[in-house]
Amino acid sequence: MRRPRAGVTRPPLVAALAAVLAAVVLLTGCGGRATTHHKPGTSHEEATGGTGTLLTARDESGHRLRELPAAEAPAVRVETRPDTEGGWNVHLTVERFRFTPDSTGGAALPGRGHARLLIDGREAGRLYSPWGHIPAGTRTLIVRLHADDHTTWAVAGAPVQATVRLDGAAPPSPAPTPRPTATGRTVDITVSGSTVQPPPSRVELHQGERLTLRVTSDRADTLHVHGYDRELPLSPGTPATLTLTADRTGLFEVETHESGLLLTQLVVR
Repeated sequence: MRRPRAGVTRPPLVAALAAVLAAVVLLTGCGGRATTHHKPGTSHEEATGGTGTLLTARDESGHRLRELPAAEAPAVRVETRPDTEGGWNVHLTVERFRFTPDSTGGAALPGRGHARLLIDGREAGRLYSPWGHIPAGTRTLIVRLHADDHTTWAVAGAPVQATVRLDGAAPPSPAPTPRPTATGRTVDITVSGSTVQPPPSRVELHQGERLTLRVTSDRADTLHVHGYDRELPLSPGTPATLTLTADRTGLFEVETHESGLLLTQLVVR
């Protein structure tokens, strides 16, 4: 009668390698960046639908809406300022949101993603940071927030977005008209928070003309006239005066250092 064959025992090295391989498989399947793999027959948007409610509705570019309660959804505001070489510089202020370019194409996670720019109704590009630039001639700019899986963040069935009208319905306000004084011309500017009055535009000057800038700010800051390298400390609520002779021709910006606001532009001919 034949004796039963003893069970086969793996050598210790083989068993250890098998355990390490199993651990690697578990780690790559869980944690880290959300995977982009999904079941056959489902879209990437459907496969990453764990955040918010994925709606059947789409925006005009074809991206499905991903709805969140208003208290949890991101928000965006847009500011534009004319660029000295043409076009507009765009600055976004976002809430409950951060830009995650390294995760683009991954799963939709709360408060992450990128922005898309729509110029005059047509998608023109993406932003992966708060700053961008759009060309001259733009009439309407829409900035829309998207998740990493390219779905559009939405509230109450509408995309999370901000709209700015430029050359169309609301062009930049005309330059403030400097009033003559005994010593030249004077421009009064008031800064309240991030608002500049009159709105930033251009002051036309003749070479050799004297200009007085009288600025009242609601916070401590520093006035800087580019090109002339003139600076002036600003104290909260106290008018500050800077007088210069426009002896250099060209386009020169007047800004604040701390708040980074454009106050006006000087055009000297």
